Amino acid sequence: MTPTAASFSLDRYRIAALALAVALLFAAATDYIPSFIDAQGRVFGLFQLDIYKDALHVASGLWALAAMATRRSAVFFLRVFGTLYFLDGVMGVFTGSGYLDLSIVIDGIRDSSLLVKILSSLPHLALGALGIAVGWSPWGARPAHA
Repeated sequence: MTPTAASFSLDRYRIAALALAVALLFAAATDYIPSFIDAQGRVFGLFQLDIYKDALHVASGLWALAAMATRRSAVFFLRVFGTLYFLDGVMGVFTGSGYLDLSIVIDGIRDSSLLVKILSSLPHLALGALGIAVGWSPWGARPAHA
């Protein structure tokens, strides 16, 4: 059977991918919304985004949207994205830098408080955890063919 618009359904994997797409595109947009930026140019008073990080968020968001095409691609996206982002968040908690944006290479270990490191890493931890929880979940699992 050939997939058609009528056979497209929003299962939990596609809904999770859509939620991540919205969150990632929002993250990219926050850098351009003055009410989210403090006097030092930090988003939510915690971290500075730049065009490279914005591009990474936009690319990830577009990947999430593209992954909605099939159930199988959504599961793949959630598993890979979730794992990568969660581990980046864990690294951020310990070092204040991540590997996805190459800040661990560029800036090294940042001299900031543990609280700032945790709060700055929460978005990647939360988004990654969502991807992992849904992508690797066994609840009602059936083969990811569609």
